[in-house]
Amino acid sequence: MRGAIQDLAYGTLRAGERGDFVLSQLLRSPLAEAQMRCLLLAALYRLDSRPEDSHTTVDQAVTATATLAHGKYRALGNAVLRNALRQRESIQSQINADEPALWQHPAWWIAAVKKAYPAQWQSILTAANSHPPMTLRVNRRHGDAAAYIARLAEFGIGARALDDTAVLLERPLNVDGLPGFAEGHTSVQDWGAQQAARLLNAQAGMRVLDACAAPGGKTAHILELAEVDLTALELDPKRAQRIHENLQRIGRPATVKTADCANLAAWWDGQPFERILADVPCSASGVARRHPDIKWLRRKNDIGSFATTQQRILDALWQTLAPGGTMLYCTCSIFPQENGEQLAAFVERHADAQRMEIDGQPELQLTPSPEQDGFYYALLQKTR
Repeated sequence: MRGAIQDLAYGTLRAGERGDFVLSQLLRSPLAEAQMRCLLLAALYRLDSRPEDSHTTVDQAVTATATLAHGKYRALGNAVLRNALRQRESIQSQINADEPALWQHPAWWIAAVKKAYPAQWQSILTAANSHPPMTLRVNRRHGDAAAYIARLAEFGIGARALDDTAVLLERPLNVDGLPGFAEGHTSVQDWGAQQAARLLNAQAGMRVLDACAAPGGKTAHILELAEVDLTALELDPKRAQRIHENLQRIGRPATVKTADCANLAAWWDGQPFERILADVPCSASGVARRHPDIKWLRRKNDIGSFATTQQRILDALWQTLAPGGTMLYCTCSIFPQENGEQLAAFVERHADAQRMEIDGQPELQLTPSPEQDGFYYALLQKTR
């Protein structure tokens, strides 16, 4: 039941622009009652995603209106939803002519994606409206993807390998049903996020910093790959606790500190790091399908605010990197202002910063797809 409710809520949020548009066509004036509006949006999403259950959806939604304002909106709800069914074809034609409704994203977001990805924008927006994949990271200390897939098969769980340690499940399921999860043999982590530890390439004995570490997935992955002296920073004490829990589950040690990573006086002991993972705060535009409220909450001006915060963090962390050391800059954004433009400006400010290639390219921009979320990576080496 919980899963069905979550699916309905997340689906309604993903389709928010479409739902608002449809309501605007069916209502004479905006609906002031927030709960009623949310109920209608959920019902409209259900009608769109489950047309075979349309009459049941309408009956249940109309019944639910009786619990709001003493049934005041029952007639309105019934009229709106039945008109949505009767006018389905004409409404769809209007949706097709309205970009935010058609692509289920704010207009400014669509424009930004079009500008940055003129040949890919449609596939990116389509993927961002889909259900996210559930991908596992196999702890290399306990096996590889092939061995774990065979183990899953014993439990009737279908999966396929994305690489030697990444396993994509055919269907999402609760982690309690994953063999070896409690023992740290596997973790849930998107394939795009799994690239961070690979690209950081920390070696045994190195002093490593994960600067914005919660909930600890990348921290754990780094420690699974190498015996390093790792410090994990997190500003929020509650989120820092998640790091402790993840480390305890995989059985790996690290120093976890609660501090603003840009305030060096609050946490840094003056000893430089040979590797730094700067997984900075961002718009999260690359993972919006996992957090569909992002499309409702973000505003165009927010991107510039995030870019300012990222600049402050990068300039501070650069002081803690040892000469010859490398910093991996990471976001879960698809917007260039937070990614390539940020890195270009950083290199201009710091004469001792040199871009390093990633798989033969100056940077790695992953966009949302059936296999992974959207992530950006760039490597910087400190030359002196």
